[in-house]
Amino acid sequence: MTTNLRFAYADTSFGQLHYAEQGDGPVLLLLHQTPRSWDEFRELIPLLAVDHRVIAMDMVGFGASATLRRPQTIEAFARGAWELVDSLGVDRLGVLGHHTGAVVAMEMAAARSDRLDAVILSSCPFADGKYRTGHSGGGGVDCAERAEDGAHLQTLWELRRPYYPEPAVELLDRFIHDALSPGVDPAEGHRACARYRMEDRIGSVAVPVLLIGAGQDPFSMPNVPTLRMHLTAAPSVDCVVIEAGTVALIEREAVAVASAVRSFFASIQVGAPNVNSVERVR
Repeated sequence: MTTNLRFAYADTSFGQLHYAEQGDGPVLLLLHQTPRSWDEFRELIPLLAVDHRVIAMDMVGFGASATLRRPQTIEAFARGAWELVDSLGVDRLGVLGHHTGAVVAMEMAAARSDRLDAVILSSCPFADGKYRTGHSGGGGVDCAERAEDGAHLQTLWELRRPYYPEPAVELLDRFIHDALSPGVDPAEGHRACARYRMEDRIGSVAVPVLLIGAGQDPFSMPNVPTLRMHLTAAPSVDCVVIEAGTVALIEREAVAVASAVRSFFASIQVGAPNVNSVERVR
């Protein structure tokens, strides 16, 4: 039993992929947003490790994992995740992804629903043609050209600051740390989302789904009804809205997220949840 948080690397065709692990039981893989790392789940891991073997990876191209050449794709991120769990000898698992990680989790489910017990999509974009058109530029919120005087550090900070709850300094420090990891382009993961054809893939997700919405996240909250409508092959779709949630939902609202995830897993063990259920958590 893994009682304490531990760190390790898995060998894959991409190179070594870094991950954090804690707990014992059914495997739950955690996938972070761009350009974060396993650290996004620092507060959440011990809450879920009570009854799961929690594996929080640095997706390929992020954190301490192997770098990934551009143009990066959601499909490559998903292959990296599958290769990590294969390297660890994991056959079946659940997956939770946040923002970019949610898109990766969806691709994992579209490709191999037969190996997944469930998928939790937290603050997931809906990357269709409209999304691609609107994100065809430099990379959005995390696009800052490196400057000799370090001005890009202030730019990255200020681009994120409006979407983080106060006090934001510690959370933004953690974001900056990950954005500056060697080989990481802070905006490339957003571009990967803009290259993804979600409308062609979402209908292949054939496992129970939990959608988690962050009430104060303007980037993702409007997508919840659209995602729900397009998850046509999922045997059940539940939705929890955490009203106080922001882009930093996972760090700041870890207790509410853990409660929603554990309730969801309990419900699908005893029967499919109501496809029309929407729970709001304040």
